Amino acid sequence: MGFAKLSLKGRALKLLAQREHSRKELEAKLARHVNEEEGDDLNAILDELEAKNFIDPERVAASVVHRRAARMGTQRVVQELRSKGLDDALIKATAAELQASELERAAAVWRARFGGRTIADTPQERARQMRFLAARGFGGDVVRKVLRNAGSPAPDDDAFD
Repeated sequence: MGFAKLSLKGRALKLLAQREHSRKELEAKLARHVNEEEGDDLNAILDELEAKNFIDPERVAASVVHRRAARMGTQRVVQELRSKGLDDALIKATAAELQASELERAAAVWRARFGGRTIADTPQERARQMRFLAARGFGGDVVRKVLRNAGSPAPDDDAFD
């Protein structure tokens, strides 16, 4: 059965089966399917799904972190969480957790892109590598530390302290 025959609640459940969605995302995706003649009340359906724990902001945040944190910096992940309409307290708590591993994640992203052996020997190359990391949401201080420690022998030593 395709989306064409599904009720509003059926559409919401189908979307939730694919991945975690925030209330704001579901509202935006389902708004165009609201049919006044059928008596669909989008807010009532979303309230019911929230009451049954089908919509859970903590799971949405965990899903975003799981999908994005390995490749993106805290700033970029926080931006995505805000776009999903999550609570500020949840976003701040998630950001605090991500900050603890920001340097290691940035170093891993840098090594994956530049092979861990390409030390920026010109100002242009250094700027290019800095832009690469900054575009992925890593903070300036973290980017500078990664490039300063570039070419260190192993990521598990004390080079990133």
